[in-house]
Amino acid sequence: MPRIPYVSHSEAGPPDLVEAIRARRGGSLLNLDRMLLVSPALARGWNTHLGAVRAGLTLDARLRELAICAVAVLNGADYELEQHLPLYRRAGGGERAVEVLRSYQAARDGAALFKEADGFDAAARAVLELTIEMTLNIRVSDATFERVRSELKDDQQTVELVAVVATYNMVSRFLVALGVDAEAETR
Repeated sequence: MPRIPYVSHSEAGPPDLVEAIRARRGGSLLNLDRMLLVSPALARGWNTHLGAVRAGLTLDARLRELAICAVAVLNGADYELEQHLPLYRRAGGGERAVEVLRSYQAARDGAALFKEADGFDAAARAVLELTIEMTLNIRVSDATFERVRSELKDDQQTVELVAVVATYNMVSRFLVALGVDAEAETR
């Protein structure tokens, strides 16, 4: 149950902003969007920023979505996890990795599960280590940072990965603090 009422579909506005959000989303407004539309200025900036993070980066989509799902698990943002697991799968994420994410979500008792889990290649393990350290500790060890740099193609992708983790920590905290609900079956 949301802590603040969503803007209704019929009252969502301004029209140009709603159209831009719908275009990025493939035609629909999610509960997250309807919460953001409580503040149109916030919704406009969010839509621009998230549009760039989701569609404008060179970072491999599988690694991006893995980081997003890991942030969701670490922060208990079930809404975010349910939105991004299908995207992770479509980007080539394996089912074993999904099982590991779900089991970690159930346990929520430490980062060791990610680091030792099979189902992740070296690049994915490095992404998970960075995600864990950024999300739980804020600071990233030099060893983890160098592992990420060695696994990604270039410094641009390293900067993009850090931005993805930071961005989705913002998203998950927004979702959890405001109690944004999972989408209803019908819109």
